[in-house]
Amino acid sequence: MNASTETLPVVVIGAGPIGLAAAARLIERDIEPLVLEAGPAAATAVRDWSHVRLFSTWSEVVDPAAEKLLAPTGWVKPDGATYPSGGDWAELYLQPLADVLGHRVRCNARVTGVSRTGRDRIVDADRESQPFVIHLTSPGGHEERIFARAVIDASGTWSTPGPAGAGGLHALGERAASDRISYRVPDLKDPATRARYAGKRTAVIGSGASAFTALAHLADLARSEEDGTGTHTTWILRRGISGSTFGGGAADQLPARGALGLAAKAAVDGGYADAVTGFRTDSFERDTDGRPVLVGEDGRRLEPVDEVIVLTGFRPDLSFLDELRLGLDERLQAPTALAPLIDPNQHSCGTVHPHGAVELTHPEKDVYLAGMKSYGRAPTFLAMTGYEQVRSIAATLAGDQEAAERVELTLPETGVCGGAGLFDQPEAAEETGGGCCAAPATLTIGAAVSGRVTALLDDSREDPCEHAR
Repeated sequence: MNASTETLPVVVIGAGPIGLAAAARLIERDIEPLVLEAGPAAATAVRDWSHVRLFSTWSEVVDPAAEKLLAPTGWVKPDGATYPSGGDWAELYLQPLADVLGHRVRCNARVTGVSRTGRDRIVDADRESQPFVIHLTSPGGHEERIFARAVIDASGTWSTPGPAGAGGLHALGERAASDRISYRVPDLKDPATRARYAGKRTAVIGSGASAFTALAHLADLARSEEDGTGTHTTWILRRGISGSTFGGGAADQLPARGALGLAAKAAVDGGYADAVTGFRTDSFERDTDGRPVLVGEDGRRLEPVDEVIVLTGFRPDLSFLDELRLGLDERLQAPTALAPLIDPNQHSCGTVHPHGAVELTHPEKDVYLAGMKSYGRAPTFLAMTGYEQVRSIAATLAGDQEAAERVELTLPETGVCGGAGLFDQPEAAEETGGGCCAAPATLTIGAAVSGRVTALLDDSREDPCEHAR
């Protein structure tokens, strides 16, 4: 890297929890960051699930370097033993942090491409001496480019939910039926959203915690109807129902996951949902009334429904990184050294060890995927792990290799997961101990908090973990 390149900022893509923590860690190392956020405000993705209450406490979702930046402003950290909602996290911590960072955070700046200046991915000559060039657009279509000494992509996976098609691609007719499809667990506390599903037949596709939550929500909606004749759910699973389909119930190592499974089972047992097993969606058709008709790979045609909720996980958007030389696992789309550590076939969120820049390196020097983006399609991510990632990355960029390789995070034995459970009161969360892998506990099945359910591992890999981004 030449002298002129060293004066350039480190560009951080995404002003979510991990992106803002990366900026705080860089400032701690006297490195100038520039955070580019596609949305209109910091933590845009978190605001999308503002009604979700985390399983993690405030003590676990505030980065230490960020807290140091906030302290001189008079910011008071919320009670560390309490559990924030997504809205709390955004308004009481992430927005104040973005305010402190000031001009270092640019909103409405969507990154469309990253490359080495004057070098596409096949050119070797003087590659590492060239700065990075980041192309971005504003809402008005104005194009701009920015140069950087390094790039940390903490843009997450929220914007790229998985499709209904069983092969990982959109089913035929899926896009054409978009007016009847949602890829998020609906917030049934919102009157407009509630009206969309009340008295309707809804198909829920997926077998993870988000699907369980949707089933519980819709069952609650059906129970609330005085005439009891309206809301009904068709639950579509790509596999059969077995003893493990609904999780471990009260014996589940993840108590809230067990509660979600029990709620889904109650919805089916209570007649509020019908399960269709072994159904791999091939196409969407329409009946004479315009309602979606799902057709399986085996030719089965389901009864028409009014709405479809697709909850088949999330995946990273790698399109704007196409000119960079990334080393990604062929299955998880995570950095090759990290993938074995987070493989959901082997690990839950409580068994992923802290890791840093060493595991996050790519053939392209000084490029890092951090946060949920680094986990690719694995659903085992924790906010605290993301904070450790960016601490190590900042140390590497500062030339402090000893600090970069040192582990400065000790996770509690139970693990620390954030996400939504079948509760919306902090007291209920406290009863579980807050850990994703806590000892079994009895939870009261009540009205669920809607939104993307996070930090609840499902072996189907159809449900993501904490989406801090």
